[in-house]
This record gives sequence, structure tokens and C-alpha cells, in this order.
Amino acid sequence: MRAYRIRAFGGDAGLETLDRPSPGPGQVLLRIAACGLNFADLLMLKGDYQERPEPPFTLGMEVAGTVEALGDGVAGLAPGDRVAVFAGQGGLADWGVFPADRCVRLPDAMPFDHAAAFLIAYGTSHLALKHRAHLQPGETLLVTGAAGGVGLTAVEIGKAMGARVIACARGADKLAVAQAAGADHLLDSDTVDLRREVKALGGADVVYDAVGGDTFMAALRATNPEGRLLPIGFAGGGVPQIPANLLLVKNLTVLGVYWGGYMAFKPRIVTDSIAELMAMYAAGQLRPHVSHALPLDRVDEALELLRSRKSTGKVVVTM
Repeated sequence: MRAYRIRAFGGDAGLETLDRPSPGPGQVLLRIAACGLNFADLLMLKGDYQERPEPPFTLGMEVAGTVEALGDGVAGLAPGDRVAVFAGQGGLADWGVFPADRCVRLPDAMPFDHAAAFLIAYGTSHLALKHRAHLQPGETLLVTGAAGGVGLTAVEIGKAMGARVIACARGADKLAVAQAAGADHLLDSDTVDLRREVKALGGADVVYDAVGGDTFMAALRATNPEGRLLPIGFAGGGVPQIPANLLLVKNLTVLGVYWGGYMAFKPRIVTDSIAELMAMYAAGQLRPHVSHALPLDRVDEALELLRSRKSTGKVVVTM
């Protein structure tokens, strides 16, 4: 089988031919149909992600495919089941073995490219907005990086939760994607003064920030008293140093969100969230936006789409 392997941190990665694996106890063998790419994959390539497996290993955090075989002790799944898995690694391959308890059955109407684009992005946004920020109907939600993999899902979920959504993204094309997902107000990050424009719109009650750096600081200053800020990622490259005096005088709350971390210490929150999201998808409330679907032998090109920010929504690699 083919697998895209990181041989050493810093860029030594490429396709290799490996033997097909066999599932161990508690695992399933999956014929992988699609793997969703994430900004975290770029960090993994450099060894900068918070989870740092030792090379060599196969890249790819979230996958969708068909169960082919079961390891000992696996119940509730059968060969032929269509599932998605938050794997952490191993997704950019023709086959993979994954923990059975991380497999999520797919609605009949969900194609594999949607499934591979679903778990991390929608799971992060749903957990952040509902469980962490307790977003309420009628509140104003500011989403930065609003056309990206997680940002676009925050626009969609925030609107479904009854919020007024301000989307900030780079350029007219990306803002059009955010508008199609339900954004009420559009701000071009290349041309507007974010702080001034958000304040002119009445300020933000919840900030969902996937950019970091100066963007986070501008959003912080445009947040209303008792607002909640969610640092989701730092695609802009800078980790903001948050001034505690602003939190104090405006009664603000900054809420860390690491979706994968909940799998270790409160997995029930994740599984309940995913079940709710799958029901929303089945009801037609959610529609993943996949801007690019490329085959496995074009992984480097797919990763470059993320690196150069030329994609919107998700980039998916198909097998």
C-alpha cells in the first residue's frame, strides 16, 4: 500500500510503499477513501504540533472509509460499515488501523469527502461555541479566518445557533464563501480596521479566532464587556500575549480550546457533540465546503494549498 510518511521533521516526507497492516486488539482495519487535511498537519511536518510522534510515521489526522476487518474484542462494528475516524496520524494511506472506539458511523447520505472534512473542523467549532463559550441566540459572533477549515464551520454553526455572525477573511472570493455559509457582515482583513469596524457593528460578544497575532489583539479590543474569546489557532504565525489588564477592566474571559485534548480527559463531550453534528448534517443544516479534492500522489500540492492559504473550507486527499 501507499503511505505519505514523515521521515524526519523539517520537510523530509513523501510517499512510500508499505505492507498492509493488520488490526490488533480493539482496532479496525480501514480501507481509506479520503483524508481531510488540517493546518495541524503543516505543524506536524515541522515537529511544532503539540502532539509530536517520533518519525517515521504516516501523516493524516482525520479519515473516512470502509471497515475491512476487526481486531479482537471489537463489538458494534462490522466489515462494510462506513465510518469516519479522528486518528491523529495514519490517514494519508490506502489502508490504516485505528482504535475502534474512535470510529463514527456515517449517515447514508454523507459522501466520504464530506466525512473526511467533518470531524475536526465541525467538532472544534461546535465544542468551542456551545460547550466553552455558551453562545446564545441574538449574540454577535466574530469569526476570523472565516473561510478556512475551522472558521467556515464556526460561521455555519454560529448561524445555526441563532447568532449574528461577523466574518473576517482575506479578499472578496473568501468572503463570498463565508457569506454563503450564513455570515451577516463581511470584513476584508486586507483592507479594514478590524477593531473599528467591529465596534461600529456593535462589538462582539464571542470571538472565534483562528488567526492569532495582531488579528486577535484587534478582536480583543472590539469585544463587548463580559465577552468570551476563543483562541482556536495561530494561522497568522503569531501567538498573542494577552494583556490581563484588558481582561480585568472589561470583564472578559479567554477560553482555550483544544478539541483533541477532550478525547483524553472528557471523551463523552466529544462523542455527544459529534452525534449532535451528525444529526444536523442528516437534517440538512450543515454542508461541508471542500474547495479541493486531490489524489494521494498529489499530497504535496494539497499541503501547499493550505500553506499558501489558497484553499477555502477543507482540502481533502482521496485514495
